[in-house]
Amino acid sequence: MSGKPFFVLDNGAYTLKLGKTSEDKPKLIPNAIMKAKSERRRLFVGSDIDECRDASGLYYILPFQKGYLINWDTEKTIWDHAFSKNCCPVSFPDTPLVFTEPLFNFQPLQEGANEIFFEEYDCCHLLRINSVDLSQIKYQSEHPDSKACLVIDCGYSFTHVVPYVLGKRKSDLIRRIEVGGKLLTNHLKDIISYRQLHVMDETYVMNQVKEDACFVAQEFMTSMAEAQRKGPANYILKEYVLPDFTSIRRGYLRDPKSEPEESVQLLRLNNERFSVPELLFHPSDIGLPQMGLAELIMHVINECQEDIQPHLLRNIVLTGGSTMFPGFEQRLMKDLRALAPCEYQIKITMPSDPIGYAWQGGKVLSTNAKALKEKFVSKQQYEEHGHTICAEKFDI
Repeated sequence: MSGKPFFVLDNGAYTLKLGKTSEDKPKLIPNAIMKAKSERRRLFVGSDIDECRDASGLYYILPFQKGYLINWDTEKTIWDHAFSKNCCPVSFPDTPLVFTEPLFNFQPLQEGANEIFFEEYDCCHLLRINSVDLSQIKYQSEHPDSKACLVIDCGYSFTHVVPYVLGKRKSDLIRRIEVGGKLLTNHLKDIISYRQLHVMDETYVMNQVKEDACFVAQEFMTSMAEAQRKGPANYILKEYVLPDFTSIRRGYLRDPKSEPEESVQLLRLNNERFSVPELLFHPSDIGLPQMGLAELIMHVINECQEDIQPHLLRNIVLTGGSTMFPGFEQRLMKDLRALAPCEYQIKITMPSDPIGYAWQGGKVLSTNAKALKEKFVSKQQYEEHGHTICAEKFDI
């Protein structure tokens, strides 16, 4: 088994990251089925959305709700598309599979995944594992001398803080904030709909606005004061040119122009640009009674043994799409430095590809012969022992 290329499926609630370990990087596919107003008779499954002529008013059918896979029919349709010859072809009877599932996944959902991959896809070998575990494996391969690390996973549904000591996950110390990419996009839709233009049905476009325009303020109140300035002194104020899906396929950010153009539709973005990502650091701004990210990290570290705490602070790794806001890493460093003991060094690692980082961890895992023998379940073992062998081997 160790000589074969593996197939790694990082099954995120927003994006599938998938591909064979012989490839350099994963293929990214939306984990959704979409309907468009312009083409009512067609369903756009996963990456089919690239073929949609007009993506305004898209209706999403999502397999995940609140971080867990609950709509198996939808997910199976997306997987069939993802594994097809037109997307990312794979023969599971010949290719071992590394499949990621959420932290603290429910037993019926775990068993559902076992049944689909072993019985419907005829998978020869399967490993179910958390994406944060794969991120830790990738980080450990890059920092072999580290005794501990802290994985910050800012995903679509939640933000998790997960400590590892000597390669072992401290499950009893895992904490999460119920703020992720989905909530941030929805909050931006609320603000824009209240202030300017009704965009509650424009999730696809507003998600692009969030990605293109938002950033993390280093000093929130200072940025708020700058956003109140008039004229050129307000460098935060920008215009976002919305797509019309004829000449403009994707919107873009630009400096405000004195003369409005009649041919384009605009959003004027001011303090929305930084107040939306601020929810990661202050969830209480929208009434969530939870700690901000920096406070949560220090809470988790303080719960660990004192001799481990400096190692965790020196080995913080950021993963997930919501870490990609400009200024995120610098703001987290600033807030942690204010909270951590002054004698402790802080080092934050921001991967070049935080979205595909866990997938890269699966690629590293595929080279570990000992781990492969201990962790994987073969189809023969599943047929003999059923879900019991999976529960024993997959330490989730």
